[in-house]
Amino acid sequence: MLKSTNQPLSEAYSLALLDLDGVVYRGKNPVEHAAKNIRKAESLGMTVEYTTNNSSRLQAVVADQLKGFDLDVESWQVITSSVVAARMVARAVPEGSKVFVLGAQHLREEVAKQGLEVVDSAEAQPVAAIQGWYPDMSWNEMAQIAYAVEHGATYFVTNRDLTIPRELGIAPGCGSMIMAVINATGVEPVSSAGKPESAMYDEARILAAHDDGEPVDKEQCLAIGDRLDTDIEAGNRGGYDSLAVLTGVTDPRELMFAPAYLRPTYIAKDLRGLNEPAPEVVHDEGAWLCRDAKARVDGDRLYVTDITSVDGLRAACCAMWAAADSGRDVSSVIVPEFRIS
Repeated sequence: MLKSTNQPLSEAYSLALLDLDGVVYRGKNPVEHAAKNIRKAESLGMTVEYTTNNSSRLQAVVADQLKGFDLDVESWQVITSSVVAARMVARAVPEGSKVFVLGAQHLREEVAKQGLEVVDSAEAQPVAAIQGWYPDMSWNEMAQIAYAVEHGATYFVTNRDLTIPRELGIAPGCGSMIMAVINATGVEPVSSAGKPESAMYDEARILAAHDDGEPVDKEQCLAIGDRLDTDIEAGNRGGYDSLAVLTGVTDPRELMFAPAYLRPTYIAKDLRGLNEPAPEVVHDEGAWLCRDAKARVDGDRLYVTDITSVDGLRAACCAMWAAADSGRDVSSVIVPEFRIS
């Protein structure tokens, strides 16, 4: 069930792990209320890091975009899957090892920063191979990484997102390219840096280490995102509390029907919720109550007293989750359409 706090989330947690697209911006445009509330959270002492599966954009480029929204961002605060993947490889192979890198310049630079030798051919006999995504990827590059993996190179990937939104529609993402290599070699990657794996959040804790060098405790970290199957699942896999916002992909219906591994710790309409206490949701006489909103599952229907508020959604989610966890098949339950104002 959802947790509650007596203080704003930005005071209850010391490190925010913020997703970008759908949370802070949509493409080139800022999400409403995001920048203002990030600044407010920082003024209250919260450290903010930005986590993204995108492996092609340099940290400085992302930081500059965020600065354009009047945010004070240093490059180190942007945690890309390239950063995480390069560190993964460096921990797995000896310093100076040859690594085949298929990806954008950002990925190549991050691997080189780790004291590894970037190579472009399977004939160089790399001990590891790492695959990212970039729009100019060629068949020959795909073939080379397949050869490297087939010949024994340990296989890493930046993320397994099957699709990527582009200007003209949905295009094949890194995961689709990875499937081509798997189909050719029969070899699965040993590790993925991107969400829904929790490695990105783990790396962020290290980069935001205290003055004594100790990583930020998991209990002090809050993963924030708009996608249940990446941001929230990564939090659950890694043991992090999470906040789902409704400014991107996730909608009320998806939340109500979410299986346990995709359920967030908190729900908010947008990042204003970061600087507010999370209200308590309680069970009373067969119904779930969140302040003035009440929800209950009765027969084949979910009844909610307020379908215009986040409180109503919080109560509705707890009612549906409790029903599912009791062993009931909730897939046929009729739920109201929320219109959160």
